[in-house]
Amino acid sequence: MKKIVIIGAGSFNFTRAISRDIFTFPALADSHIALVDLPAGGERMEAARAVIEKTIQKGGYPGSVSATFNRREALEGADAVLITIRNDTSLDMWSCDLTIPKKYGVDTVIGDTRGPSGVFRFLRSAPVLLEICRDIERYAPRAVVLNYTNPMDMVCSYLSKMTCLQITGLCHSVQGTAAMLAEWIGADLRDVAYLCAGINHQAFFLEYKWQGRDAYPKIRKAVATDAVYEKDIVRNEMFLALGYYPTESSGHNSEYNAWFRKRQDLIARYAPDSYASSIRLIAEREKTRNEEMRRQVEDDTIDLERGKEYAAEILNALLGDGTLFEFNGNVPNRGLITNLPLEATVEVPVTASKAGLRAYRVGDLPRHLAALNYQNAQAEELAVEGCIAGDRNKIYLSAVCDPLTSAVCSLEEIRAMVNEMFAANRERLKTLN
Repeated sequence: MKKIVIIGAGSFNFTRAISRDIFTFPALADSHIALVDLPAGGERMEAARAVIEKTIQKGGYPGSVSATFNRREALEGADAVLITIRNDTSLDMWSCDLTIPKKYGVDTVIGDTRGPSGVFRFLRSAPVLLEICRDIERYAPRAVVLNYTNPMDMVCSYLSKMTCLQITGLCHSVQGTAAMLAEWIGADLRDVAYLCAGINHQAFFLEYKWQGRDAYPKIRKAVATDAVYEKDIVRNEMFLALGYYPTESSGHNSEYNAWFRKRQDLIARYAPDSYASSIRLIAEREKTRNEEMRRQVEDDTIDLERGKEYAAEILNALLGDGTLFEFNGNVPNRGLITNLPLEATVEVPVTASKAGLRAYRVGDLPRHLAALNYQNAQAEELAVEGCIAGDRNKIYLSAVCDPLTSAVCSLEEIRAMVNEMFAANRERLKTLN
């Protein structure tokens, strides 16, 4: 029996989906899933436990599930730990992350990955994540640790520097984009092979092949049609200019570069999404999720078909029957991408097997892609260093190096913005005040 701990189990949809997928693998069907959350997430965690219990019963699996607020108790003897917390990201705080930069002209959409908004989200989460990992070091030092918490690059870089754990970050953007491109060219994804590398939310498909042949000519033809071009304007513009297709959505990508959000006319043309619409959609999504959660708890029907959460495939390769599984993971750059900063977090192909997780050495990225990644990676590393050292000036320098912020703000304005964000987070970031 394998013990798999999910920390942040109040993420109801993820928790029930990944647990269902784990049990579908015969070698993992007797696993014990230990759910952990804070009391604030207790209702959702209990709902997830109830649905997982029904899944076990309907599937006839020999596995089991438990739920607790006692993290250390749950971690004792764990074989794998999934971290999926969303710490201190209430709508009020998230709104603050977006509205203060907007006041200075830094108009972001989501703000959970990088830039000033992503940095302060990271700073608030770092102490809690470190406490979690200290407990893993003590109670389950050999456990596989898979992180889903954003901002992915900063979180993974920070934890790899502060702990002895081998942590791999998982994100859906590579597999999601690969499937989208396959749909655009009428390909079955099973006939597609690709090589994708870079940094989280800004990796690029260095190769994309369909039935063994370069599929980029077909992708260019698809993007030339209005129907496809309008679906993802920012990414399609980047592809047409850079020659390689980037991961993550247009809304996100518009935040990571200086091209799309530095003037109102550009925002209106390329990325009209705004922080206000994001906050509204998030609030509506939370309400919808609560209704869906209640429906699933009350419903006696359970779908046992395996979904697309590839963490289960990784766990099967590592802890189950050993079937090899390849995915893109976020890991420290130790010679993996040779023209990006050492020890920064990079997103590269990884193979999971009984031997463990082995990252693929990509070598040099095309120079222009490396230039884009390099600036963002260095800005993120400054934020990580500032967090570790308690150095506010490095947080300021991180914002100075951010592409969008530097495109719209003077150095003096960036200083004022960062100071205002520190003031808004005074009670949460006492070690940096």
